[in-house]
Amino acid sequence: MVAAIVAIAVLAVAWWLISPLFIDEVVEEEFPRAAMAVVPDDMTAEEAEEVMMEAEAVETMVAEEMPESEEPDVTGPVALATGALMDADDFHRGSGEVTAYRLEDGSHVLRLEDIEVTNGPDLRVLVAPGHGIDSREALQAAGYIELAPLKGNIGSQNYDFPAGYQIPEQMTVVIYCKPFHVIFATAELS
Repeated sequence: MVAAIVAIAVLAVAWWLISPLFIDEVVEEEFPRAAMAVVPDDMTAEEAEEVMMEAEAVETMVAEEMPESEEPDVTGPVALATGALMDADDFHRGSGEVTAYRLEDGSHVLRLEDIEVTNGPDLRVLVAPGHGIDSREALQAAGYIELAPLKGNIGSQNYDFPAGYQIPEQMTVVIYCKPFHVIFATAELS
């Protein structure tokens, strides 16, 4: 009886550790709409999202001349740093675009666009100042922060930076396997 319980526990742990290698998690998040619009006081964010989705479906031709302006009015999200995901080694692979944005409200978001990363157990999204981070030791020496668990190993997704975090001129985004302390992919942003 004890052997059966131990065997079940071992199989459960083995499945948790190995199954991500065979199962992909696809996540397709839109860029945060809240970053591009102001929600009226008398409306919830869900109601505003619904109105925006309905307006997006309407196709209307407008024949108005654009006003001439000497300087363009820059509003909306601003890309602060960008880079591409790269393989950590021959087994731990990654591709896709990574961009850090400043939103209109002053907050910052990390956007992973069209990524594909080797899946693994308990993958995390970490950021660290500087470039050349290719090992656990280099990551610890740089002083990283964890943004969140990776939502999916395929697709596009958003991660909020902590309030007050200053985006460095050079930064490395790391997809990191927490249980095994292994880097799966990196992106050097500048």
